[in-house]
Amino acid sequence: MSRFGMPASAHSTAVEPMHKVLRNTYMLLAMTLLFSAVTAGVAMAADIGRGTAFVLTLVGLGLLFVVHKTADSGKGLVAVFAFTGVMGASLGPMLNHYLGMANGASIIMQALAGTALVFFSLSAYVLTTKKDFSFMGGFLFVGLIVMLIASIVLIFFPSQTGHMALSAGIVLLMSGLILFDTSRILHGGETNYIRATVALYLDVLNLFTALLHLLGMSDD
Repeated sequence: MSRFGMPASAHSTAVEPMHKVLRNTYMLLAMTLLFSAVTAGVAMAADIGRGTAFVLTLVGLGLLFVVHKTADSGKGLVAVFAFTGVMGASLGPMLNHYLGMANGASIIMQALAGTALVFFSLSAYVLTTKKDFSFMGGFLFVGLIVMLIASIVLIFFPSQTGHMALSAGIVLLMSGLILFDTSRILHGGETNYIRATVALYLDVLNLFTALLHLLGMSDD
């Protein structure tokens, strides 16, 4: 289950050829992102509250463990759609909040465009150069811990400058994780396309929300 524990040189233990894992990962990623967009739209139309969104996020965390537990079986596909659907729905209140702003629709579209640009650019770079970014694992793990601690601190000591710095840090961290996770697939460090999809999905989701917060605060 660890994203950092498996060496990127594990070609000899690969269950599927690298190109097949990549193809299946990107196909499943596209489908899960589309499904998340649909469930987010439903949640927005239903105008669910932030409390409901928080509960959905907790459910999503539970489903994440289910995905990893069932990733080697057909149940993994059901679990990954359940997970991404719930996570998409949890974005409903946040998206409605930004839509309520004077320039809200534009901010959301800019965040989507920025997310797509960063993801495709970094993925293309890894796939074209075939560089191994496994050396970034330790640094990225520390970065995740720092971002988590900073998030908790900002709950008790809110600061707009602090939130902007946190969002900017998450953008950089998710960019690094896109390089790292794509490299793991390319070099055989991840041979299960369901787990690979979830890793990239979380990178994209967190990148989008961080960009959205940055653009929203800049607009304010």
